[in-house]
Amino acid sequence: MKLPVIKTIQRSCTPEQIGTALEVLEAISEAPSLKEPEIDVIGELISNLCGALEVHELIAEGMSEKDAGNAFMKKVLGSIDR
Repeated sequence: MKLPVIKTIQRSCTPEQIGTALEVLEAISEAPSLKEPEIDVIGELISNLCGALEVHELIAEGMSEKDAGNAFMKKVLGSIDR
């Protein structure tokens, strides 16, 4: 999960576009012919897309873009420390 990637997705895509991309990636990830490295890449993309959706939500609730990105990453880091 990379904040610069999340910010780029959030700035350039609507929540609906992100949702569509998530659906496609989730469907692809179930293909039996995928190798582990390919699944890892898809998982990273899904994580970044989910992060962008969450940042969109925080901004919609009135948070600045910078604060929304920082709040999201703080939440992620907090969950890793548990």
